[in-house]
Amino acid sequence: MLHPDYRFCPHCANLLSASLIAGRERKTCPACGFTHWNNPAPVVAGLVQVGERILLARNAAWPPKTFALITGFLEAGETPEQGIAREVKEETNLDVERTSLIGVYEFTRKNELIVAYHVVASGSVQLSEELVEYRMVAPERLRPWRAGTGLAVADWMRARDLPFEFVDLPLRPRPTQGAS
Repeated sequence: MLHPDYRFCPHCANLLSASLIAGRERKTCPACGFTHWNNPAPVVAGLVQVGERILLARNAAWPPKTFALITGFLEAGETPEQGIAREVKEETNLDVERTSLIGVYEFTRKNELIVAYHVVASGSVQLSEELVEYRMVAPERLRPWRAGTGLAVADWMRARDLPFEFVDLPLRPRPTQGAS
């Protein structure tokens, strides 16, 4: 699916047009030949464990009672492990002690590829300006949804023989993946 907002060539500013390339619809520039491949953005996610509890946070743009994992875009030059450690530090001020891969998940609604980790962290929580509140939740009380990082939460719980039921993905403008 092509991003609907990507309409003009970043090289010459001409209007892009739909083209079939390698069996997929792409946006191309008829003037200079630029192709917008619409590749998914790499995102890192952390199921952050502090002591015996899991930290879930609420973004300032989300409705009340909507909490999720810590997530962020992977930056150039960093490994996914470095990326999630940076995001956890930036968003919560916690220090990551160790990470273990939960899995890799597609999030087609936002054209993202999520690399999810179980993160063991320590320290005192201080939220960034992007986050307005957090909860510390017992692992057996996590309620994953059927998309994005919710699938990672479900896989993490399943690996620990924790029972769970999926919940509906909360409705909000341009949501970020997560688990509540």
